[in-house]
Order: sequence, then structure tokens, then C-alpha cells
Amino acid sequence: MSMSTPGPERVPSTVKVDKTSGQGKPPAKAGGTRPAGKGPQGKGGKGGGKGRKPVAPVKVSGGRNWGPIAVAGVVVLIAVGIIGYGVFASIKGSESWEDRAGGIEGIIDYRSQKNPQIDDRNHKDGPLTYVTNPPVGGAHNSSWQNCMGDVYPEPIANEHAVHSLEHGAVWVTYKQGLAADQVTKLQEKVQGKDYMFMSPVANLDKNVSLQAWGYQLKVDSADDGRIDEFIKDLRLNATMEPNAVCSGGNTNTGPVTAASNGTGMDQPTGN
Repeated sequence: MSMSTPGPERVPSTVKVDKTSGQGKPPAKAGGTRPAGKGPQGKGGKGGGKGRKPVAPVKVSGGRNWGPIAVAGVVVLIAVGIIGYGVFASIKGSESWEDRAGGIEGIIDYRSQKNPQIDDRNHKDGPLTYVTNPPVGGAHNSSWQNCMGDVYPEPIANEHAVHSLEHGAVWVTYKQGLAADQVTKLQEKVQGKDYMFMSPVANLDKNVSLQAWGYQLKVDSADDGRIDEFIKDLRLNATMEPNAVCSGGNTNTGPVTAASNGTGMDQPTGN
């Protein structure tokens, strides 16, 4: 009996089933015809696989980058603003107090009117008559009203108050009966500050009136910003007697009752 020699070992061939080919179905042959919209180019044959969006080409702009330029422009504008404000403040600071006072809206400069009744600085005893209410100047009693930040709850004598104006004080007055919160705001600007004093005035035509020698400003509210401007520009500056004192004056309220009338000029010492 003869034995046959076995041939080369046969390896069973395997068939790889593609996911998209369906179960048990062999994949389509390479190079074969595919139905439109089912190929690897995606729907319509123009993209990648099914569901993949085409990638838009990146455009490289050759234009100028405006970011740093805009930042530089803002910096320049800020610098110009700072310099401009510095120049304005320098010019404003170099103005005379008269110019600054004249720039306050609504202020009345009685000095420029050259009214002899207002310009009169003689001492006279007893009750006197004044051109304005409240008065801003004129003959006055020899005793001034104490003006070291004094707040008087009742009206004071004009004849003493005008003498304080001559010494450089600012007299803050308000309509008698003004709301308490408004009076408190005025009081905060006056109390404890030398060359300042405050009192109510009967029959005042505005809620608030400020006086310095020869100047007056009337406003409707204690919140008006011009009040602070008036005080800043005129306190001490408007004095007719530099270095005259505000202490040691009259502290009484109420009108002057003495009937005698004397004359005399006030002295720079305030005596």
C-alpha cells in the first residue's frame, strides 16, 4: 500500500464584512460602481464620510491689525485730556478772586455800581437803613457780629453784621421758617469756620442769600453748588480791612435799639 504525500496546507480564506455592507454581505469590490450619495465622499460625493461637514478654508488676511493702533489712540486722548485739564486749572488758578467771583452765575457785584450808600464805611450808632436786604455794605455800628463760625438761631442786627462783612466774613442767611434739613446743610458749611456766620432773615425773597462786602448771591436751595463757590472765592478775599479779627464781637440776636448816632471810620485792627 502506498502513502500519498500531502500537499501544502490550505488556509481557509476569510472575508471581512464592512460595517456599511450589511450583515453577511460581502463588501463592494474596489473600484466598483457606487450609488450616488453613498460613497466615501459623503452625500452627493462632495464631502468626507457620512455626516461630516466640509471644512471651510482658512482665509489669511493681509490687512492691518488695528488693535494696537486703537489702544495707542485712547492713550493719546487720555494724555491730551490730562494736559488740557492741567492747563485749564493753571489758568483758572491764576485768575484774581474778583474774576473768579464774577464768574459765579447770578452773583451781584455791588462794588461796580459805586453806590455811595453801599460804599460808606462810617461808624454810626443806632438803627440804620440799608439799600439791600440783607445788606452788603454801608455805614455800620462800631461793634461787629462775632463771626467765628457762629450760627445764630434768630435774626441779628444788620448794623453789626455789615461790620463783620467789612472784616472779610461771609454772612450766610436764609428765609425764616426754611425747612430744618435745609438749615442743617447750611449750618454744616458755617459752624466752626472762622470768618463765617449765619442767621435767619425775615421776609427774605429767596430761600438762601449769601453776602460778602459788596457782593451778594441768592439761590433757592441749600444744595446749590454756587454756595460753596461763593464761600471759597469771597471769604477773607472781600475784606475791606485785611487782618481785622472776627472774634470778640457781639453775640446777641435781635435789632439794635440805641438811638444815638455817632460817626467814625473803622480801624484795620477791628477796634
